Amino acid sequence: MTPSAASAPHPHDAPPAGPGVSLLRQLGIVSATALVVSNMIGTGIFTTTGFLASDLGSAGIIFLIWVAGAVCALAGAFCYSELGVNFPSSGGEYVYLTRAYGPTWGFMTGWISFFAGFSAPIAAAALAFSDYLAYFWPSLKQSNAVFSLDIGITTLKLGGAQLAASALIALFTVLNFYGVKLVAAVQNTLTTTKVAVILGLIVFGLAFGQGDWSHFSQPAVRDSATPLPAQFLISLFFIYVSYSGWNAATYVAEELSEPSRTLPLALALGTGLVALLYLGLNVVFLYAVPLEEMKGVIAIGSLAASKLFGPEIAGVFALLMAVSLMSTVNAMVTIGPRVYYAMAKNGAFFAAAARVNERSHAPVVAIACQGVVAMLITMTPFPELIIYIGFALNFFAMMTVASLFKFRKQAGWRKIRVVSFAWPLMPVVFFVVGAVATVVGATLQPRIALAAVLTIISGAAVYHYSLRHGQS
Repeated sequence: MTPSAASAPHPHDAPPAGPGVSLLRQLGIVSATALVVSNMIGTGIFTTTGFLASDLGSAGIIFLIWVAGAVCALAGAFCYSELGVNFPSSGGEYVYLTRAYGPTWGFMTGWISFFAGFSAPIAAAALAFSDYLAYFWPSLKQSNAVFSLDIGITTLKLGGAQLAASALIALFTVLNFYGVKLVAAVQNTLTTTKVAVILGLIVFGLAFGQGDWSHFSQPAVRDSATPLPAQFLISLFFIYVSYSGWNAATYVAEELSEPSRTLPLALALGTGLVALLYLGLNVVFLYAVPLEEMKGVIAIGSLAASKLFGPEIAGVFALLMAVSLMSTVNAMVTIGPRVYYAMAKNGAFFAAAARVNERSHAPVVAIACQGVVAMLITMTPFPELIIYIGFALNFFAMMTVASLFKFRKQAGWRKIRVVSFAWPLMPVVFFVVGAVATVVGATLQPRIALAAVLTIISGAAVYHYSLRHGQS
């Protein structure tokens, strides 16, 4: 198994990649920043503003929550930078939590990655894809589900949206069976399209769109009975999911040139650029649509484009945004199994996840399992799915940032300036905001919080009663 915190190597040491083989430090600031940007821009920005309008009811507060999310993401990114500088091996939270708290935490990181880190976000992105296609085929809207089943903790739904989402997941799952080279070629095209769509909507929407700046001063009637301060904290989970991916460069820390310089810069620049793009898109959304009209709308980009350019051009943007979400699905379908594969090779995850196809060199078992679970998760209502993802990922990010208080007591620990400034301001801000949001969210959304807690606890149980005992 992975060494426990007590037997961990010196912070400056990186675990060997294998006999006679090592990863090359060849990624510079530009490549590492691009990795962060491409991982961050996904489902959240294309889907959440309509829910924020319904819950918060004010343009000013909507902008404030996006800025607050950016500040928290930057604080987390800087804290992760210091961890990455001291543990310059690929793996992100898996490395940090194992070194800080022991192998159980390392396994739970993979367990949560499987469910909340990749399978659930894949399902959410695929459902958003369906809603954008619903511009052409209304039966694909999630609100038009044909069957529903109340299972207590949530209500499962099945209809055109879930079938279309599952078909998309199945497509990229099978595509990934054929190896990373083919997938990479597809991904490059889809990612380029995604960035072009965002920039195009911002530039052309503000320059030529038929919007109205008075929308910014028009409030909406809140649909949430929760007091506004508490609702702000709950809504942060939508923002947290939208900004998730700011830690992407830590997963390839072993391949960064000059990691002590490249990693903090890449995380800061990537997060800052994405924050600017997100704020720009929200300006366009509000310029195009009054808050009252966007309440609860998932395909907010289609609605904004329709208002700005008319139905004909809006159809083009709806299609392009659907393609953009395909990029998100494909990226996560590709990345997720590599995480499980790497952990399985270390004995920290199920052995089957390390099985590689002889012809395609793809971890087909891990890819297939992830695909099946993601398709099942598409039956979960979209808002609940996003909050569930936020709960689970936020908890492990908080624990990772908190590990700095332990690691900084070690001799030889390298401290980076931006984290040392006003220490412990950055980790405290990140941890306290996350903790308060979690407590308030658990109080007001107990069923979703329970689902996240059960996922975490089940990971610990599986490790202790299956993997650990199986190897003893």
